[in-house]
Order: sequence, then C-alpha cells, then structure tokens
Amino acid sequence: MNVKKYRPWGAVPIAKRTWPERHIEKAPVWCSVDLRDGNQALIDPMGIETKIRFFELLVKLGFKEIEVGFPSASDTEFDFIRRLIEEDKIPDDVTIQVLCQAREKLVRRTMDCIKGAPRVIFHIYNSTSPAQRKYTFNKSKEEIIKIAVDGVRCIKDCMKDLSEEERSRIRLEYSPESFSMTEIDYAIEICEAVGKEWGYSKDNKIIYNLPTTVECYTPNVYADSIEYFASKITDRENVIISTHCHNDRGTGVASCELGLLAGADRVEGCLFGNGERTGNLDIVNVALNMLSEGVDPELDLSNLPDIADQYMEFTKMEINPRTPYAGGLAYTALSGGHQDAIAKGLAAREKMGADEIWDVPYLLIDPHDIGRKYEGIIRINSQSGKGGSSFILEHNYGYAIPKAMQPAIGNLIKVASDKAQRELQPEEILGFFEKQWLNTKSPLEIVDLASTQLEGNKASGAAEHVSCRAVVKWNGEQTSIGGTGNGPLDSFVAALSTTPAPKFNITAFHEHSVGQGSDTCAVAYVQITTESNQQFWGVGKSSNVGRAGIEAVVSAINQIK
Repeated sequence: MNVKKYRPWGAVPIAKRTWPERHIEKAPVWCSVDLRDGNQALIDPMGIETKIRFFELLVKLGFKEIEVGFPSASDTEFDFIRRLIEEDKIPDDVTIQVLCQAREKLVRRTMDCIKGAPRVIFHIYNSTSPAQRKYTFNKSKEEIIKIAVDGVRCIKDCMKDLSEEERSRIRLEYSPESFSMTEIDYAIEICEAVGKEWGYSKDNKIIYNLPTTVECYTPNVYADSIEYFASKITDRENVIISTHCHNDRGTGVASCELGLLAGADRVEGCLFGNGERTGNLDIVNVALNMLSEGVDPELDLSNLPDIADQYMEFTKMEINPRTPYAGGLAYTALSGGHQDAIAKGLAAREKMGADEIWDVPYLLIDPHDIGRKYEGIIRINSQSGKGGSSFILEHNYGYAIPKAMQPAIGNLIKVASDKAQRELQPEEILGFFEKQWLNTKSPLEIVDLASTQLEGNKASGAAEHVSCRAVVKWNGEQTSIGGTGNGPLDSFVAALSTTPAPKFNITAFHEHSVGQGSDTCAVAYVQITTESNQQFWGVGKSSNVGRAGIEAVVSAINQIK
C-alpha cells in the first residue's frame, strides 16, 4: 500500500467549537432519499408501482419530506412523480422533493414534472470540490458559482407564469456537491450567492444541504464544518442546514449525530443505509439511537420487522444480520455471560412498571418497542453459558429451571452444540432436555404405582401417613416394592430402599405448574445426594402433583452412571 499518495484532510478553522458540550434533545426534520439516491444505487431500480408502495410506506412511517426522484433523468422518474401529483397521493402534511443539476434543460424538464404539486422542494446542485472543478468541469471558482446561480435563475424564470400561490408552494434546496471535499469558505461563498439570487425569508426558508458526498474525514471534522458554516452564513435564522452523510469511512451515523450537535436542522438519508458505494446514512439507526436516550424520533418504527421486510421486497437488498436494531443478530447473545445477564435482567423487568427506566444488560432498547420478540434473544451454541438454555426452556416452554440445576443443563447443551458444530434451535434444546431428564427409563423404571392415604389414630397417637405399593424394573429385572412415609414421595423413597438402587437423600425440591386449563401439569425438580456425596438432578412431569415428584426422583437416579 502506497501511503505516500494520501494526505490528511485539512482542519476547519474554528476557534471555540461548542458542539462537544451539546446533546441531541429533539428530532431533526427527516427527509427520506430512498426513492432517489437509494433507488439510483440499486442494480435493478424500482418500477413505478413499487415506488408508489415505497412512498406510501415512508408516509406511514412519518416522513414529512420525501425526495421522490430525479425527474429529468428518465421517463420512469418523471411518470412516477406525475402519478403522485395527478392521483392526489401526497398527504396534506408531506412535501415532495425533486433533484436536478444546475443545467437549464434539466431545470425546465423538472419544472414541467412538478406542475400542480401541492408542496415541493426543488433540490438543485452542482459539484464544487477542487477535483471536480479541475477534472470534471475545468472551470474556475467563479465559473462554478455562475453555474449554480444560473441554475437558480432558470428556476425563477420558469416560475414567472405561476400565480403567487403556486410560487409559494416551491421551496429551494441547494447542495454544493462534494461539500466534504470543498474548501469551507468557498462552500459558504457559493451558498451565499445562491441564497442572494433566490431570495428567502422567515416564511420561505432556504435549505443548504451540506453532504459528505464522499466521507473523507472523521466525524468531528464534519461537525466543525457544520458549526463553522452556521456561524458564518448570512441570515442564519432563515436558513435550514441539512446533512446528507455517506458512509465511505463507516462513520455516517456518527457524522450525522455530530452534525446535529453542531447545529444542523435537517437530515437526509435512507432506510437501513441504502445508497451509492457503502451507502447513505441509515435513518433507522439514528432515529433509534435517539429513542435509546429518551428522545422521540418522531418516526413510527414500532414494527421494524415489517418495515425491513417491505424494504427488502422493494429494493431486492438484504439487511446485514449485524445491522443495529434491524439485523437478525441484533438481539442475540452467543456468550454465556451475556445470556445469563440478559435472562436475569428480563426476569427483573417482569416485576417492574412499563415506564421504569430500561437497563437490561446488553440490550440498548426494549426489543418489544420496535416489534421484536424476546424468544429469539438467546442463541445457543458451544460458547453459551449455563443460563441461556434455561432461559429458552422457561420463556419458550414454561420450565422454570432451579438455578442450581442450570449448570447441568448448560453442560448438556454445550456438548450437543459442540458435536453438531452449529447453533441449536429452541426445539432442539427442548428435545435434549426431555431426552436427558423426562424420557429416561434406565436403569430404573416404574411399571405400576399406587398409594393409599392412611388416617391417623388420635387414641394411639399414630400420625396419618401414606402407603406405597409399586412394581419397578431395575436394569430390566422386575420387582414389587412397598413402603410408608409422610407423603407419596417419602413413601416411594422408602420403598426404593429395598431395591439395588443407590441409597440417597433428597437435598432439594422445586415444583411449579406449566400449561393452562385442562392441559395444566405439575413439574418437579429433585436433587438427590448419594452416600458417596455425589449430587444429581431429576425432572418429573405429571398431571398428578404427587406423581411428578416421584418421576423426578426416578429421573435423578437414572442420571447416576
């Protein structure tokens, strides 16, 4: 790699920057450019019907400004915009935006396209960077300014025949394309010239869009350029400063956020960062970052999976599984420590009010707020810890595994995942759990079981007790046993003492119900400790509460190897 041919981009001459002390406290004006910038970046651009559906999605999400196309670029773009206007598909609170180069022929074609639009932003641009001036246009700074001013003058000329009311529907946006690579004072100079030619006021503010057409420096430099621009531009209170960040360095979101801190009022971007090369700013990412800090993003992203599905259908693009918030792996935990912390945090949240401050470890926001579900949070592979599998068994299937038993389940699932060399799905985890603890019949198996409640005798002082009679198999050999105790479980344990089964004591017992109505069952978890001080867990499940405990004892004995 030839390092010598690269150089750092110059710093902005700002003396006392104030943006590092600020916080984002409200949503900007959002402008979606999915239908123009995002569309032109697609291998197969969208057709008119698909663009109409995408426009309707953007309206539903709450965008009030939508760049709908580049009408002078193709008949498809032109016809789509005419459909929106003629079929009255633009809501009263939405403004469409059209893009046009500062060239007379293109300006006039664009003006023809937007006739009758209820509200429109005419977005005009020309390239301003030294490289563009030198290689693309071979023109001086003054000549580049003239291109911009002539473009604005052409727009005004086209508006001469419009009524005052019709003229009031058209706002101007100007982009010094490649702002990020343009000398900052020259960018201000050309914007001043455009603003002077257009004329603007408190009631008809001009938009200066300052794009990182190619993201070429760190986000703090972009913030410096925004603050410097805002401090130098004439009539700042009647100017809207807009960002349009690309992602060539992978810091588009950071550049946007720092730009807002530096005074930008407006943000252009695409859903999920679609756009040329490495993409435009991901508006969903920035909006949900705001949500995570308690700022209303003023976009409805409450059903993000559905939004993502429509986006992928319309664009034929995929969303990377590691994409913030929307990616398939955004709410997963493959590390055991993470799984355990998430499970504990979520369990604690169930006892809290809905408005309690969100502080679940490893989850920046509540997935439910954007339409995601908890069932997919824990992912189980060979790196998972003791808590992950137990979390899935509880939240997917109702098994409230005692904490002391969780390491045994975790070890079982780790071995199974390591053997499979892949992640295990919830139904597979349930299968391994049931095979190990609920469906085990060797070496001990109950063939028949009956118990009788015996009343006590006050005269003799005999307490009430339970008599157990059972037929069991031990290593395939069938035998009849009997015993008494203070309950069904105690009497069965007493009866087992007459068999070759290892002697043990019950050292832990947990029980809960699972299911609803007629399908309700009791689930029991028993820990036994043998004479050699070894401990084993067993699980039993039955519609009969007493039988569940007995089955758990049998399960525990069958873990002894």
